[in-house]
Amino acid sequence: METLEAILTRRSVRRYTDQDVPEELIQKILAAAMSAPSAGNEQPWHFIVVHKKELLEAASGISPYMPMVKDAPVAILVCGDPSVEKFPGFWVEDCSAAIQNMLLAAHALGLGAVWTGIYPKQEYVDGFKALFKLPERIMPLGLVPLGYPAHPYPRKDRFNAERIHYNDW
Repeated sequence: METLEAILTRRSVRRYTDQDVPEELIQKILAAAMSAPSAGNEQPWHFIVVHKKELLEAASGISPYMPMVKDAPVAILVCGDPSVEKFPGFWVEDCSAAIQNMLLAAHALGLGAVWTGIYPKQEYVDGFKALFKLPERIMPLGLVPLGYPAHPYPRKDRFNAERIHYNDW
């Protein structure tokens, strides 16, 4: 899939088939994530690939915005390590860029995915830290459930000229 086509046709997919996601596709998605830009090239990210249904079920209950997680064949927890930062505070942007790369890679590979937020909601952070036994310094940013889309997701044109400003407001 061509890059602009992937960007313009990617959708947040919340319903998946029961088909397993092959490990080689997960590795390609993770390689795309780790190719994201990061401040000072510090690459503060860590990823937990979650296949266990009981963990997916438990994760889906931490936030009211994650019911689809329990039905996904796999999810990837994206975490940041602020202790490696050269430029404090940029781990969020770095890991966000990694998530966007994951979403685009998943779409290009014929998979569906959705970015479910964790950080900065402290109750979600605490829930994910406990469920996945994260070290104190590691911060969960988002969970990305992945799978084959259960139905087609048509392209939506989201271009809005009213949001564009030149030289000043």
